[in-house]
Amino acid sequence: MVIPGRNCAGTIRACLDASTAILRAENTALAEIIFVDDASTDQTAQIVSAYPVRLLRGNSGGPGATRNIGWRAAQHALVWFVDSDCVPEPHALSRLLPHLSDPSVGGVGGSYGNEHPHSLLACLIHEEIITRHRRMPVDVNFLGGFNVLYRREALEAVGGFDECEFNGPGSPGAEDAELAYRIHAAGYRLRFEPESRVGHHHPTKLIRYLRSQRHHGYWRVFLHLRHRSTAGGDAYSGLLDHAQPPLALLMLASLPTLAWPALRWIAPLTAALLFAAQWPGTLQLIRQSGNWSNLAFAGLGFIRAIWRGIGMVQGICAYPFRRRPARPEVRP
Repeated sequence: MVIPGRNCAGTIRACLDASTAILRAENTALAEIIFVDDASTDQTAQIVSAYPVRLLRGNSGGPGATRNIGWRAAQHALVWFVDSDCVPEPHALSRLLPHLSDPSVGGVGGSYGNEHPHSLLACLIHEEIITRHRRMPVDVNFLGGFNVLYRREALEAVGGFDECEFNGPGSPGAEDAELAYRIHAAGYRLRFEPESRVGHHHPTKLIRYLRSQRHHGYWRVFLHLRHRSTAGGDAYSGLLDHAQPPLALLMLASLPTLAWPALRWIAPLTAALLFAAQWPGTLQLIRQSGNWSNLAFAGLGFIRAIWRGIGMVQGICAYPFRRRPARPEVRP
């Protein structure tokens, strides 16, 4: 088991308490826990040191580099990645393992629980994710890195996580999605198991969430320029999701036309289209949860699209100047 983390003193105890309990109960060969500390400046390392955990040190390399340190140090043929702000539920691992009995499967990922059920923002974020997870088939081309079990041979075949082009030191990158795309392209099957869950500390402050969505937009530029077949969607997101940030940018760019009477219709029209794009997801959230407070998702999605669009502009501007790493050779 590999847990990457940086400045996670507030969440790592719950993560390690649950993880050590699961591995004891499962009595599996995956019993070793490797925590990779990515140059934390808080009490993370001291907290981890109190647990029966192998503590390794990163060097502010970001989530991709940190995960690579962990799985390369692991001894087992299977590597379970769990994020440091996640709390695995008791059967999280046992729900994943059966999928790897098929030798053609290179990895299997799971879903989320919500560690902040009393926060409206956290609940909106969580309900959207769960709605998407319910739509995902068993065989997928996308897996997140927060709760995923990979074959070591699949990681070795593609060279592991990206450490430069899609890796975001200090921010959420796109290294987990990009790894899944490469493993899938290398001929391995990927599976999704919704009954494997880890509780997640979803954001409870709007500004923190919107900043993360700006990072999301930034890294998606790099991701979809490299893997162009996914630009219209994958097993997790669809064309409507990917079209919203450009539509938000069009809306912002059209604001100056409000000064010309003949063109004043453009900005309101694009705003109305962007707002309308929120309603399929919002209504689905309400239908599945029966909770009318999820109406607030329409507004959240509208604002989020703007922040993702801003991140996309930053990514487009940065793309020509970002150092490209040599791509690792993919073994069949």
